[in-house]
Amino acid sequence: MRFSQWTCFGVVAAGVFLGGCNPPAAPDTKPATADTKPTADTKPAPKKDDHDDDHDHGAGPHKGTILEFGKYHGEFVVDHDTKEATVYILSGNLKKAVPIDVEKLLLSIDSPKFQVDLMPMPMDGEAKGSASRFVAKHDNFGKKQEFAGTVSGEIQGKPVTGDFKEKP
Repeated sequence: MRFSQWTCFGVVAAGVFLGGCNPPAAPDTKPATADTKPTADTKPAPKKDDHDDDHDHGAGPHKGTILEFGKYHGEFVVDHDTKEATVYILSGNLKKAVPIDVEKLLLSIDSPKFQVDLMPMPMDGEAKGSASRFVAKHDNFGKKQEFAGTVSGEIQGKPVTGDFKEKP
């Protein structure tokens, strides 16, 4: 029986030694620095909505107003002289045109209130049936003002909308 008692004592002692009596260490709450990778504890909280208007992309590659448009970006540009509005579909980083296969997009302007279809006008090198540039003509675009509104459409069977507001 002595062997059994020593065995039990050893198991208990090993458990205390390995488990320890000290409380667990507090989590590291230091902020991430340039030479450390963010962890789940140091990442900023996600925004409530991926389309919150709390950031500004600046002017787009065509000097227009950027809007978030599903997984893409759009760029709204007005030529007052020709009374045309153009929406370019751009990649997430705004660096390149992204042709999409849609028959048309809908442009809804807030003031003066009107709607117009944006028709595809493929750029050089874009495959037949797809375009990254969509154009609409309307007399209201001849008025020199900052426009605000919504671009909407259906891309690959999914409805997509993007709001924009030009700034002076």
